[in-house]
Amino acid sequence: MSFSINSDDWTVKEKNFFLCERLINMVVLCIMKTGLVLEGGGMRGMYTAGVIDILMENSISVDTILGVSAGAAFGCNFKSKQIGRVIRYNANYCKNPHYAGFRSWLFTGDFYGAKFCYDDIPNKLDPFDIDTFKKTREEFYAVCTDVLTGKAVYHKCETGSAEDIQWMRASASMPLVSRIVELDGMKLLDGGVADSIPLAKAEEFGCTKNIVVLTQMDGYTKKENPLMGAAKILYRKYPEFIKAMERRHLMYNKELVFVKEAEKSGNAFVFRPSRDVHISRTERNPGNLRALYALGREDALNRLSELKEFIY
Repeated sequence: MSFSINSDDWTVKEKNFFLCERLINMVVLCIMKTGLVLEGGGMRGMYTAGVIDILMENSISVDTILGVSAGAAFGCNFKSKQIGRVIRYNANYCKNPHYAGFRSWLFTGDFYGAKFCYDDIPNKLDPFDIDTFKKTREEFYAVCTDVLTGKAVYHKCETGSAEDIQWMRASASMPLVSRIVELDGMKLLDGGVADSIPLAKAEEFGCTKNIVVLTQMDGYTKKENPLMGAAKILYRKYPEFIKAMERRHLMYNKELVFVKEAEKSGNAFVFRPSRDVHISRTERNPGNLRALYALGREDALNRLSELKEFIY
């Protein structure tokens, strides 16, 4: 990059000061990191899919991605640069009994069939681009909850390997309707239990500007889990996990406040649904999934110029 100084009247000292100032600004820009924080929400993650597709279509890049639950399972496609893949395979297979449903839960222990979702789809039916995932520069973290400690685990997925896919599965394994996933000597479930919106962790990783994608409308507050009675029975061997589930709504609402404050201070750019699209966490209607995906695209397109100004 070259600079031109138009005034011949400047002294050598003034010119040197100008050049130093520009150099410092360049260095600051080089070391500033941008994060992408993706919360979960089950199939409400179709909103996230719409947003990240628009980001990819417009060459928006980030340095670090933290995906929680569906944010991990779907957000990995940002690093693999597979525009349209999330909505495509979800719409195509959401009615397949091997993909999801109470039959799958009854016979396998997982509402979302582990083999179909994390083996058949990424390896055969709609292949996950492992090579691109490896090559792209973004760091991708899947956020899980350690059921023994009740604490969040932030696992860096570097290769898109079968093991990485299992970390994404663990991140998205909803309590009560999923088997515990064992990896690296840990017992893991849905990352949203311990850290639903890991903006603070993104800042800890050095991201000074963060794009946050929420799947609930502005003004949403989480209530106490009405299924805690069942959780206390099922997870009676894991008291710390039960405690984490009991206080999850408090943690989540506190994180929402933190996100709002970061947004107001100019440190976070937040996407959230601009209107309500009534779908459940386990939605299996392809039309409803496409509607929420379309809303994510619409909201991202409407605010694209704002986002570019925020980043650059």
